[in-house]
Amino acid sequence: MKKSLLIIVPLIAVLASCNWFRDTPEIGLVLSKHFNSKLYKKFDTTAYNVVFRKRLDSLKAKFSNPNTLTNFYHSNNFEPVLVTKYFVGGGLDTLSAYISRSEEHGFNAELFRNQQIQNLLAVMSANKFKKIEEVYPVVADLELNAAEGLIKYNNFVYYGSINPRKLFSRYYVPVKRPDSLSVTAVLATKDIHKLLTDIQPKSEGYKILQKQYLHAGHNSNALSPAVKTILVNMERMRWKLPELGDEYVAVNIPDFSLTWFNGKDTTTHMKVCVGGKREKDYLEKQKLFAKSGNLDDKPKNHETPILYSKLNSIQVNPVWNIPVSIARSEIYWMARKDPYYLSNNNIRVYYKGKQVYDPDTIQWNNYSREKLPFQFKQGSGEDNALGKFKFIFDNGSSIYLHDTNNKSAFAKANRAISHGCVRVERPLEFAEKLVKDKYQYDQLRMEVNLPPIDTTKMDVYRKKLAKKADTVNIFQLKPKWFGVKKPIPLIINYVTAWSDKGNIQFRPDVYGLDETLWDAMRKFM
Repeated sequence: MKKSLLIIVPLIAVLASCNWFRDTPEIGLVLSKHFNSKLYKKFDTTAYNVVFRKRLDSLKAKFSNPNTLTNFYHSNNFEPVLVTKYFVGGGLDTLSAYISRSEEHGFNAELFRNQQIQNLLAVMSANKFKKIEEVYPVVADLELNAAEGLIKYNNFVYYGSINPRKLFSRYYVPVKRPDSLSVTAVLATKDIHKLLTDIQPKSEGYKILQKQYLHAGHNSNALSPAVKTILVNMERMRWKLPELGDEYVAVNIPDFSLTWFNGKDTTTHMKVCVGGKREKDYLEKQKLFAKSGNLDDKPKNHETPILYSKLNSIQVNPVWNIPVSIARSEIYWMARKDPYYLSNNNIRVYYKGKQVYDPDTIQWNNYSREKLPFQFKQGSGEDNALGKFKFIFDNGSSIYLHDTNNKSAFAKANRAISHGCVRVERPLEFAEKLVKDKYQYDQLRMEVNLPPIDTTKMDVYRKKLAKKADTVNIFQLKPKWFGVKKPIPLIINYVTAWSDKGNIQFRPDVYGLDETLWDAMRKFM
């Protein structure tokens, strides 16, 4: 018995070394059946893995998601997942076809390893291998190039080539970006045809811009300003913004407009004033200020930020809490120039939280504006810079929509004139749409000395007017809060080209953000 075992054990080892007991991996079976060739049944997983891992190590420095890609193949035992699933059925040909047409989105097809994939597909399809060892590097290279091409094409077309939150310092919209989970899901897709179809931008507005771009020609050496504007706005439309729902409010900074949407319908459209453009050579001046610390060197930047939030309340007859930057750059100088400026403009002064009741007596020359110890608030009333209405939404920039006592500004063509907040042309109409309640709306109207719509409330209205006109008991106007019927999504955006009933509208690049975005995109063209 022992002699028999001594003979059998070496025999098994010899047979194993001759691959007698090894199963052909799936890739070998798939290719053997497709080409009707026994060569592929000799596919050795161990030998292939050595080749694949060397190829992966040499190429991953050029890949956009090297760690995720490496982890994916490690968890799949370094199998050629994409080649196994999609070479025979034409899925990789479909990928190649989509990539070759990526200029339709303004991208250079070679970003997605277009030529490498086409060449490798041609070599595989030619089926001129003499030895199985010749197959391994071709399969490995096709797998890796297809994986990188698929990942990058998906990311660029579905999410956009640029992360706006990294590019723009005042971009506060939470955009969805590709991560390791989404990249892994793309590589593990069970239907590459469906994936490639699903990620194509579907909006009619995008398609119209795209059609105009293709019609104008896409030779990157001779792009007109209009075509560049179209391309940067196509990129903006690829960014995955929060779901706004059917009803929302959009402020478009370059168009100086506010639009209330309900489904596909526009229910309200009005002019707005937005923040002024930052100073010329702002970045250079900012560096100078960082060195000197002198407020005289600090450049002005009143640009309205791009943000997403929800309108949640209205303050009628608001108080303006004057920002420190405005207090230092404007209020301080006006108070020094005119000792009665503060009282004449209903501006109250506070020191350590307590009101200073005789601000006209403050010796401003004794205080440095860099270390100004006072806070300023402008009281409610006709002269308040916020007007009669302040529309509140949560944000970290102290930005809000509001009325204004300077109505003439809405007649200007360029309305980038505010300190950053958005002035609304027809605030009463906007307030009515927000409260969506007849009783609340009448209460709101009476607070700003307008008669109620409901005539049965006229007695109440007259009493309010009489109380405000009482000269014996001096009436002090105070802010009053009103809730909205439901929080309304708000997006303050920056769009310089869009489709309007099939026609493309263009607006000036008022903040120069198109130029910044184009500089970031052009390496992908």
